[in-house]
Amino acid sequence: MNVFYNKEGIGDTLLVTLKFDHEGDKLHERRGNVVRIYDEKTNETLGYNIFHASNYFQISENNAIVLNDAFVDTLNNVLKENGFQDKIEADLSPKFVVGFVRKKEKHPNADKLSVCQVDVGNEILQIVCGAPNVAEGQKVVVAKVGAVMPSGLVIKHAELRGVPSSGMICSARELELPNAPQEKGILVLEGEQYQIGEPFRF
Repeated sequence: MNVFYNKEGIGDTLLVTLKFDHEGDKLHERRGNVVRIYDEKTNETLGYNIFHASNYFQISENNAIVLNDAFVDTLNNVLKENGFQDKIEADLSPKFVVGFVRKKEKHPNADKLSVCQVDVGNEILQIVCGAPNVAEGQKVVVAKVGAVMPSGLVIKHAELRGVPSSGMICSARELELPNAPQEKGILVLEGEQYQIGEPFRF
């Protein structure tokens, strides 16, 4: 689940997205200040738009909202107040984490791409990476599926030139870190303070 808010851009409306890669026809129903967006055939809920959001939430961020248990509880209360019985279960695990490149292989169908096996603490993710400086043995910043980049890009499961990829190894520029180099290349984390699987804060 991802939640977006930009009062200047779209007004006092909270956008809640539960599924990004939906390709079927969408319908919507409105109850009070909440619009539910759902799949026409399966009735699966794809997201919600909550109007007059500042009446329900104290929001200081613009764009992606950092979720916590209290915010999700409030969100579920808003749905109930407006006549929806749905209950949202959110994955609140960190989406930007320290990863360790355990294996790197040449992409079978692209000269400038590598297929990496990246340890993020509780699982090994296969990530296709185009950075020229990626190598085995590096600690890196991984944006997991569901992460929202500072640019607004949402990280999804993908297939790049026929190879599945689940996440992204990030550059300093993509993370919009201060004084990020402009040349192409991932951010390599140096030092013992970075532990595999821990959240990366920026």
